[in-house]
Amino acid sequence: MKKIILIIIISCCSSAIYACDICGCGIGNNYIGILPDFTKHILGLRYRYNSLQTHLGEGGVPTYLTTMERYKTLELWSGWNIGKKFRVMASVPYSYNERSSQGINRFKQGLGDVTLSGYYELINARKPVFNSKLLVQSLWVGGSIKLPTGKYNPADKSGTSQNNNLFQLGTASIDYTISAMYDLRLQDIGMNITANYKINTANKYHYTYGNKFSLNAQSYYKFRIRQHIMVAPNAGVQFEQSTKDIDDNISVDVSGGNLLMGTLGIETAYRKVAIGANWQTPLSQNLAMGFVKARDRLMLHVSFIL
Repeated sequence: MKKIILIIIISCCSSAIYACDICGCGIGNNYIGILPDFTKHILGLRYRYNSLQTHLGEGGVPTYLTTMERYKTLELWSGWNIGKKFRVMASVPYSYNERSSQGINRFKQGLGDVTLSGYYELINARKPVFNSKLLVQSLWVGGSIKLPTGKYNPADKSGTSQNNNLFQLGTASIDYTISAMYDLRLQDIGMNITANYKINTANKYHYTYGNKFSLNAQSYYKFRIRQHIMVAPNAGVQFEQSTKDIDDNISVDVSGGNLLMGTLGIETAYRKVAIGANWQTPLSQNLAMGFVKARDRLMLHVSFIL
């Protein structure tokens, strides 16, 4: 049981896997939550549901052009520990995108952008405090590379400054993320803080999605039942900020912005199996000059420690 800590997933949308990360589309949202503490190998499935409204009118008011977009992603992910200090991870998403506007529905499905990650553990400290309560700290730093394996259709991008470019399976670019994950736990109560900065490059169609910064903080408490069962509710906030996209050296007006979300979740673990859910809802937002509105997100997962 000591080898199973919370697995909270998410949820962008990281890591959705990446285009309009900040809007929560099918290739956005690099949130994966608290990483599991495994000694060798872990394998899991994550399901993500994100939705948003685009083409809103002035002041965020829906018009006859307003579009509802839904992004569903099933993601296979795995992690390997190399020695005591290094960890590598990989995720392979398969996405189903839906867009509805003026009674017309469009669909896309297929492989998304594969992500490879590597981390190094800077801090791993355990000591008794306050009458023998155990204080545990860990800090992982690292980065990831996103490969252009998902299909990008330039025909789905119309115009250069007044149309968003979200309805894609991939970005057709190689992108990079710098990450830090800190966990502090006193006995069974803890807090996790994760920070990411994603650097996007131009694809072969001369389109560059905006760089994104995200910060997530959440608290959790682990209830143990009969030694082998762990149940852990959790709650927190997530902040995302993105710069504007660039299309042929022209700034895309309907892109970028900031978003603050509240998160609630629950994790359960039995021996080497973990199952959990996480729900995120917008608390405040200013996306694409108000022409895009993020809606609730949902993530479900099952993971196996091998």
